[in-house]
Amino acid sequence: MGPGLIFILIVGAVLLWVISLYNGLVSLRNRVKNQFAQIDVQYKRRYDLIPNLVEVAKGYMKHERETLEAVIAARNIASAAVGKAAANPADAASVQQLVTADAAVAGGLGRLFALAEAYPDLKANTNMLSLQEELSSTENKLSFARQAYNDAVMAYNTRAESFPANLIAGVFGFGLSHMLESTGSAQEREPIKIKF
Repeated sequence: MGPGLIFILIVGAVLLWVISLYNGLVSLRNRVKNQFAQIDVQYKRRYDLIPNLVEVAKGYMKHERETLEAVIAARNIASAAVGKAAANPADAASVQQLVTADAAVAGGLGRLFALAEAYPDLKANTNMLSLQEELSSTENKLSFARQAYNDAVMAYNTRAESFPANLIAGVFGFGLSHMLESTGSAQEREPIKIKF
């Protein structure tokens, strides 16, 4: 075996190794995007339920207009934030806006359900009960989707920051993704209580 052949084999092995690292990073980045798409589906379902919930409550809670409008406004802001974050889950600012907007929705829903306690007819309304059940199911699915997304981000970021993959990540522009983390107080981190 001549020195030329050895050189070609070494270059070939290094090239295959770089390709393998690159493809591994692409696979993990796509997994992060897929997991965020799953979150997006659950957020859309959640945000589609909120106007129906408000409409049912509106008939009973005529004096609580400010709360109902605040829930819808928070829902609209959060819906736009989800779209922006879905376009680029690696953008830290978009993900942070989503977390903040989602906290506002959770707070608004929490206030809505707390106020609804004072309206026995509303608590017994079958449409309200059905919407609450759907929202509860969606919140559970959203929680699992967030966890899966954060797990995917952790795997991707670990690979992108580990040597020698970090060299490939830097050269080919594989930026780090950002986890969905609550920024609120311990009380705001509590799940939305939607049961009467």
